[in-house]
Amino acid sequence: MTVGPDGPILLQDHYLIEQMANFNRERIPERQPHAKGGGAFGTFEVTDDVSAYTKAAVFQPGAKSDTLVRFSSVAGERGSPDTWRDPRGFAVKLYTSEGNLDIVGNNVPIFFIRDPLKFQHFIRSQKRRLANNLRDNDMQWDFWTLVPESAHMLSWLMGDRGIPRTWRNMNGYSSHTYSWVNAAGEIFWVKYHWKTDQGIDFLPQAEADELAGKDGDYHQRDLYNAIERGDHPSWSLKMQIMPFEEAKTYRFNPFDLTKVWPHRDYPLIDVGTLTLNRNVADYHTEMEQAAFEPNNTVSGTGLSPDKMLLARGFSYADAHRARLGVNYKQIPVNSPKVEVNSYSKDGGMRIRNASDPVYAPNSYGGPKADPSRTAESLWYSDGEMVRQAYTLRKDDDDFRQANTMVREVLNDEQRARLVSNVSGHLLGGVSEPILLRAFEYWKNIDKEIGDRIEQAVRSAAPTH
Repeated sequence: MTVGPDGPILLQDHYLIEQMANFNRERIPERQPHAKGGGAFGTFEVTDDVSAYTKAAVFQPGAKSDTLVRFSSVAGERGSPDTWRDPRGFAVKLYTSEGNLDIVGNNVPIFFIRDPLKFQHFIRSQKRRLANNLRDNDMQWDFWTLVPESAHMLSWLMGDRGIPRTWRNMNGYSSHTYSWVNAAGEIFWVKYHWKTDQGIDFLPQAEADELAGKDGDYHQRDLYNAIERGDHPSWSLKMQIMPFEEAKTYRFNPFDLTKVWPHRDYPLIDVGTLTLNRNVADYHTEMEQAAFEPNNTVSGTGLSPDKMLLARGFSYADAHRARLGVNYKQIPVNSPKVEVNSYSKDGGMRIRNASDPVYAPNSYGGPKADPSRTAESLWYSDGEMVRQAYTLRKDDDDFRQANTMVREVLNDEQRARLVSNVSGHLLGGVSEPILLRAFEYWKNIDKEIGDRIEQAVRSAAPTH
């Protein structure tokens, strides 16, 4: 609306004003880590009997649950390329008959750190420098080489699985140790393994770099197109299960997120199949606003003494409150498909009606808590208050499992690519003092691999 065809616009043109104002506000903050990602809906069906280990309805024989899965990269922003070398998030939301169960994890079975006090610092080291707003290899290696517990994870990240060919061609792991509780009240410590039925495949560094320039949304596009053409990807859920008492005397701390449980000690147990068969209809409402959190548990499941997991129990929910608002669980994609009772009230974006009474206990027939339906698994703990990330046990060593992977799991070709990937990354602007630490770091993992990395870097570095 203007004063004549050639005149200025008028403030009372409320349609124009509303359109501009809405446009200025239609973005929500991106996630801190895991900002770039996508996923799909599907179903999870139990095919085997694990009722001896958990009473959770979702894991009883023949049970079926609607499911949402989000894949993501950790360090990049929303617009970053899908094919950067980075861990991939693998978050699963099961809409069960007892409420939502979220299993958050990655495409690797371990993580860089075991102490939650280091988490924010780790993420910042993977982000951008203040001075030039550029990602910085020197900053990354500075952190990694000062935190030797990262050795196992770096051996994965710099190997073939550091860049999956597609989201469909990677496994998912809870990484963390969770708990299951059976009908008799017995607690078991468990790890979730989502094994891809499409087979593991990876992108070599050169091909990943090329795709980053050609198609930054390569992984997102692949998953969407596969589901659209009816090629529904699937994963087999398998569990590692440790009896409660065995954790007390196991040769390393089983709650340490930088360690795997050897399969010879705790072999994989089949549970069921996850299939993705429906693309999201609205990315913003069904994916960008999807909120996964490990404290979404159901009866028969729970957390564990894993310090990183316990910290995430608070951190994830608080991140959602900051990003989406205090009533984020009322967003349809986050709402359970069963009745929910709560005395929460008010706050931005509350869309579900509440009514008096708004407190408990009360005398007016308001809903009452039912402890028999809670998901808590309770264990005894005592000791002095300390700042320590776990008591060392016989096999608690930062480099032992990394060496086993490099020396016993990888073949010669995979070791050669590992050396190439690491040396190429170190040549990307890492300063001499940190280079020296990095060479020593890899020699602590495996002397031969460390020597080869140093030789590759020295021979390729420009001379002055």
